[in-house]
Amino acid sequence: MIVSSAIEKMIAFYQGNLHDINHFLKVWAFAKTIGEQEGLDDQTQLTLELAAVVHDIACPLCRQKYGNTNGKYQELESPPLVEDFFAGMPVEGDMAERISWLVAHHHTYTHVDSLDYQILLEADFLVNADEGGLVCAAIENMRQSVFRTGAGVRLLDSIYLREQ
Repeated sequence: MIVSSAIEKMIAFYQGNLHDINHFLKVWAFAKTIGEQEGLDDQTQLTLELAAVVHDIACPLCRQKYGNTNGKYQELESPPLVEDFFAGMPVEGDMAERISWLVAHHHTYTHVDSLDYQILLEADFLVNADEGGLVCAAIENMRQSVFRTGAGVRLLDSIYLREQ
């Protein structure tokens, strides 16, 4: 129930920006799928899904403040936005801190030390590769350097790296 409430709230937050709405919904779907395939425990799965819903919460602010949505700007601006977003919702303590941390690092591909973090990176890339029109060589490079989960690799291969 909390994930569906967060999704509805995030759709309203984006004020009709179809690109941002579609992007977060696709990232959430991939994160949910990969997390379930990788067997995350319920608490980690919920944390991952909520982080996926709000992972680009700073984009509107960054567009306004900096003129772009550079990942480092998003990471800088997101923590207070995430905190405000979940105020009044049953997301508190360690879970709220973890969601904020994941969102504030979802463009950092080094020192990935947890499965929820890994999955969020993979889910976001699966969507960004299409939206950015990445060539196969760039996708293959990410496969080799970033992707670690079996489910993420299978999805990446199935979507982008199939033999034609």
